[in-house]
Amino acid sequence: MIAYLLKRLGLSVAVICAVAIMLFGLLQLIPGDPVTIALGPRASPEAVQRYAEKMHLDEPVWMQFAIFARNVATGDLGVDVFNDRPVAAIIGERIGFTLVLIGTAMGWAVLLGMPLGCLAAIRPGSWLDRITGVLSVGTIAVPSFLVSIWALLIFSVNLRWLPAIGSGEPGDIADQATHLILPAFAVGLSWVGYLARMVRASMLEVMGETYIRSARAFGLTERKVVYGYALRVAILPTITLIGMGFGGLISAAVFAEIIFARPGLGKLIFDSVMARNFPVVQGAVIVATSLYIFVVLFADLLIAWLDPRVRDAL
Repeated sequence: MIAYLLKRLGLSVAVICAVAIMLFGLLQLIPGDPVTIALGPRASPEAVQRYAEKMHLDEPVWMQFAIFARNVATGDLGVDVFNDRPVAAIIGERIGFTLVLIGTAMGWAVLLGMPLGCLAAIRPGSWLDRITGVLSVGTIAVPSFLVSIWALLIFSVNLRWLPAIGSGEPGDIADQATHLILPAFAVGLSWVGYLARMVRASMLEVMGETYIRSARAFGLTERKVVYGYALRVAILPTITLIGMGFGGLISAAVFAEIIFARPGLGKLIFDSVMARNFPVVQGAVIVATSLYIFVVLFADLLIAWLDPRVRDAL
């Protein structure tokens, strides 16, 4: 298990380094002068020179990347070009909203999708199986931004049941939970279908295994066979799907945060790209990438802990 952990950590660090290199190169291709955007077109040459020296923009590109890589390695994500605040502090204020949104969206999707897939696999060909199949395909086919727009129009504008924008009053948990309902619904709806289909397919495969037939032959109850033996093995691919799909959740959260005006990490990246605020873009993307890598690493370690065959194959 230690060797597996070290290999996965090495691969995670390599992926983060590759993302940092690609991100720095892509930002260099974006049109627009960061100095002019930060100081305005009427800034004096002396102010432009001082700002360029402060942000190391007067250095060659390779030197800029070396400084950027050194700062990231030490936890320094740079300074906002507009208000001179540390990027790490800005991200720290926003990342909690995104994590709560993603966690809530995936939580309700798991609570609904996994039981649907399990029940559909227990009774293949039944009306419940057909309904689950239709709902799965329907929820997967609808993009999250379209769900966000329609949910906003129906439940906020027309019915006025739920608030339209914002994250709620600070300190008021009930108000924040109310503002979270529509964005979490929009982000997690498609994952109900993904999880239901994955659990159903895995359960159907596992239910035909020899040890399941042996458990039934020994007289174990169907509930014990399904939830005690079959589901424990069938859930492994679902854990992988959740880990790999964390990146998709982040991208879906971007649309939800923009449409519902939530102050999350995705909206921060979008606003920073539009304003050519490169230090914030770099820091936010690296943090989002690190979160994704951490979740995938956690999912891999959890699978390796639950299934010794994964460790033995290395």
